[in-house]
Amino acid sequence: MADAVDDDLYQRARRLLEPGEIELVGCIVHTGLAGEEDLEMHELTVAINDVIADHAGKGESYIYAGNDTEEFASNQFQGKTLTDDEFVWECQQLLREGTFDLVFYYEVGVDQEALAEDLDSLDHVEGVTLVP
Repeated sequence: MADAVDDDLYQRARRLLEPGEIELVGCIVHTGLAGEEDLEMHELTVAINDVIADHAGKGESYIYAGNDTEEFASNQFQGKTLTDDEFVWECQQLLREGTFDLVFYYEVGVDQEALAEDLDSLDHVEGVTLVP
């Protein structure tokens, strides 16, 4: 992609979206948060959870860290619905050049432009790259 901020990160995100059980799209949330700003990154992830769940029409959701399974990597999380543990989103938190980029993917059907606008208005977000 010619206008990607980080082509390697963009390509890694694209590979996450390859066909599986459900068709996915995603976004990369670029932050100004440094590696030692864990609390702020956690708070931002909680805020992003609410925004994505709202745009996906999934209702209330919670963040699952996968501590009870070997299928999850460090800094990998899922948003799941409160009512039936349905998938809402998955995220990988990547430290890139001293700050965190958060790669989210979610089911097709979300208005990507509206979602990016709402995400971009959150504290600590310095830009959003959509991954179709």
